Amino acid sequence: MRVKRSAYFLIAFLAFILMAVFSISAGAVDMPLRKILDVFLGKGDEASRTIILALRLPRVIEAAVVGMGLSVAGAFFQGLLRNPMADPYVLGISSGAALGATIAIVLGFGILGLNAMAFIASLMTVFFVYAISKVGGRISMTTMLLAGIAVSAFMSAVISLMMLLNHGELSRIIFWTMGGFNLTSWEDVMFSVPVIAIGSFALYTFSRDVNAILTGEEVAEHLGVNTELVKKVVLALGSLVTATAVSVGGVIGFVGLIVPHISRLMVGADNRVLVPFSAIFGATFLLFADVVARVILKPVEVPIGIITAAFGGPFFLYLLIKNRRKGEGM
Repeated sequence: MRVKRSAYFLIAFLAFILMAVFSISAGAVDMPLRKILDVFLGKGDEASRTIILALRLPRVIEAAVVGMGLSVAGAFFQGLLRNPMADPYVLGISSGAALGATIAIVLGFGILGLNAMAFIASLMTVFFVYAISKVGGRISMTTMLLAGIAVSAFMSAVISLMMLLNHGELSRIIFWTMGGFNLTSWEDVMFSVPVIAIGSFALYTFSRDVNAILTGEEVAEHLGVNTELVKKVVLALGSLVTATAVSVGGVIGFVGLIVPHISRLMVGADNRVLVPFSAIFGATFLLFADVVARVILKPVEVPIGIITAAFGGPFFLYLLIKNRRKGEGM
């Protein structure tokens, strides 16, 4: 099994490298591999340097890091709730972050203020969903998922109302609600990469605790795990990662749903292995979705949220049908 996992990691890493290179080369203006190498060796022309270094490289880094963060958060939410249908999008965290970002846009906040608003709103959302899902000291997974969907619908309605009342900021708000990296700058990268990377690593330190919770909360508590504290910290860290991802990439749904579930089928449910694999796979998947968004209707760019929803919607229906037949649980 260890050899098989190592092979999967090697394949995933090579796929990530290839997708990153392809992502730099693809777009409205094609950049052959030779031109890319020339630019990184300091030999490229000015136009190629501008396209690759100022436009595409920050976009590739941002897409990879956002994909990694959403996948890691999704893996922990699924493990914490012991349900493969849990993810930042379905639980309403992404919609909460998007509402916070929308309020920040309307109020004219900068990137730091925007991220702070996204984080506060996402944190309020997740703990609201958590509170109404707690019955008799335990969380009802079905209630939490349904509450997340309901809250998402309500927040989407509020965002739509704010769009109607703020025509001047309509284009920026639409960007957040549909997702995309076409406006990514190095400033976004410098802000988001440390937050998502540190937040994801902090989540990873709870891998053993979440593994214990997967065996049952009573068993985990007997093993010395403070389950309620772990839940709150993991939900808070997942919200931070999700909020940061939304603040720079908009609402990108289903990444945290698809990637951890497929990763679990490949490398197993041990979060010490699952989380790093999901991080690599998620980065690769969102790079792939970003390339598709750029080239499918070239030169027109499709919002990346549409691409991920095209994959995630049918996959979510598949999980619903599968869970109905086999019952809830991992």
